[in-house]
Amino acid sequence: MSAEIRKKRLTAPDIRARKGATPVVAVTAYNAVMARLVDPYVEIILVGDSLAMVEHGMESTLGVSLELMIAHGRAVMAGAPAALVVVDLPFGSYEAGPAEAFRTAARVMAETGCGAVKLEGGAHMAETIAFLAERGVPVMAHVGLTPQAMNALGGFRTQGHDEEGRAAILADARSVSDAGAFAVVLEGIVEPLAVEITAAIAAPTIGIGAAAACDGQILVLEDMLGLTERPPRFVKRYAELGAAVEKAVGDYAEEVRSRAFPGPEHVYKPRG
Repeated sequence: MSAEIRKKRLTAPDIRARKGATPVVAVTAYNAVMARLVDPYVEIILVGDSLAMVEHGMESTLGVSLELMIAHGRAVMAGAPAALVVVDLPFGSYEAGPAEAFRTAARVMAETGCGAVKLEGGAHMAETIAFLAERGVPVMAHVGLTPQAMNALGGFRTQGHDEEGRAAILADARSVSDAGAFAVVLEGIVEPLAVEITAAIAAPTIGIGAAAACDGQILVLEDMLGLTERPPRFVKRYAELGAAVEKAVGDYAEEVRSRAFPGPEHVYKPRG
C-alpha cells in the first residue's frame, strides 16, 4: 500500500464523517519513531494506556499516570503530522465527574497538542462525554471489554455472550454516541453484536476483537508487528520483528566480541 499524502491534519469531525464509508485505519503508537512510520498510512493514532504494559512492563493499564500519558502523547505528536492523535485518559483521572474529566482532558490537550481524548465506559459516562463535547473536547468512547474495569469484569473476558450482556452493551454504545462521542471503540465483543451496534449508532465504530463490519479497526502496533508475546486471539501478525531484533542484536554482539565490528568503514581516519 502506498503512503497517503495529506496536506492538513485530520480532525475528529473528519473521522465522524467516515461513518459507513471507507473503513478508518487506526493503530496505537507511544513514541515519535513509530508515529512517524505509521502516520502516512492511518487516520488515527491512539496513544493508548496499553503503554503501561507494552512500554513499561506493568501487569495492567491501571498503573499508568497522567504525566506518563502526556509525555508519550507529546512524543507521538512530534512524529505524526497528519493523523488524528487521540490520547487515553488514564484510570482515576476522569471518573469522579464531568468537571474532573474536563480538567484532565484540557490538560492533556494543552500539553500534548492532541486532537481528541478517549475514555472508557458506557451509559454512566454519557453525561461526562456530553460535558466535554460541549466545551470543545472531542471524545472517543470505548465500550464492551474495557481494560480499566478488568477487576470488575473478572479479567480480560469477551463480552456479549448472553442476551442481558448484549442489551447492556448496545445501550452503552447508543448512550455514548448520542452524548456526542465522535467514534466508539468496540473491544472484545461477539461479532453479531458489533454488527448490530455499527448499524444502530450514528458514531463510527472502531473494532478491536469485534467485527469486520465496524467502521474501522484498531490494533496495538507491537502486537501486529510481532514484538509482544501471547497477543490476544483477535490480533493478526503482519510481521515478526521480535525475531528480527533478536537476530540483529545477536549478530552485533558476536561481531563486537570477535572485533569484526567496528570495521575500517566505521572508524575515522586522521586528516592529512
